[in-house]
Amino acid sequence: MKKIFITAAFVLAFMANGSAQITTPQLSPKAVIEQKVGLTDVKIEYSRPSAKGRSVYGELVPFGRMWRTGANANTVITFSNDVVIGGKTLKAGSYALYTQPKADAWDVVFYDDTNNWGLPEKYDDSKEALRTSVKPEFLSRNVETLTIGVNNLDTDYGFLEIAWEKTMVAVKFEVPTKAIAMKSIDAAMSGPSANDYFAAAQYYYQSNGDQAKALNWINQSIAKSGGQDAPYYILRQKSLIQAKMGDKKGAIETAQLSLAGAEKAKNLDYVKMNKDSIQEWSKK
Repeated sequence: MKKIFITAAFVLAFMANGSAQITTPQLSPKAVIEQKVGLTDVKIEYSRPSAKGRSVYGELVPFGRMWRTGANANTVITFSNDVVIGGKTLKAGSYALYTQPKADAWDVVFYDDTNNWGLPEKYDDSKEALRTSVKPEFLSRNVETLTIGVNNLDTDYGFLEIAWEKTMVAVKFEVPTKAIAMKSIDAAMSGPSANDYFAAAQYYYQSNGDQAKALNWINQSIAKSGGQDAPYYILRQKSLIQAKMGDKKGAIETAQLSLAGAEKAKNLDYVKMNKDSIQEWSKK
């Protein structure tokens, strides 16, 4: 009996150890780089292989062939705004970063499909969002581990740099800092937006605040949104404020405008709410 207990204990211990997760370091550890360039956020996620005594370009990474530009899953670069590279616009979004190294020039490719382990099984030229060519720079120092970063920053541009062994390529990208800043300035200088006025009026209505102020703000929202052609939900809010202030006639007129807009937009919820309100206010 004692032997049975010992054997059972040994088996349980083995099973417990067998279910434990084994933790070992990755040969090509993952890195995440985040950098703001002007007013544009740039993020790079990639795995970093090391040379480990191997000759990289021309051997480990053959010249003339497409390269995953990293290890394991796709190297992914994300831009929060449209950028310009080599005079061509690359839309905001995430892209797999592929390269085609050559002795005298590199092609750098931003590829729409980021869900590949390395290169796509079937490469699709139509998924190339942008391709540009840059000249490699030869470094006086050796870079043991692949390094991708965003450097040499200006408010209007930055450089995507790829360095390994004694070679580096730098891709300049321009960001729309001035356009974003001017839009922000114009919006601030022109005062509250239609949505700002709507939100303020809605809050005062719901919290039983000063309804005269709520009516003034909702009228401002309507004026900034096209007058009688303003969105049906803004007109609906005005009708509710008018009804709360005792102006049933005005509330019905506004609700009818909201009803027409809701019917055009095929929003059945607002159609029903307006019809119900018009019926209720007509009785008083």
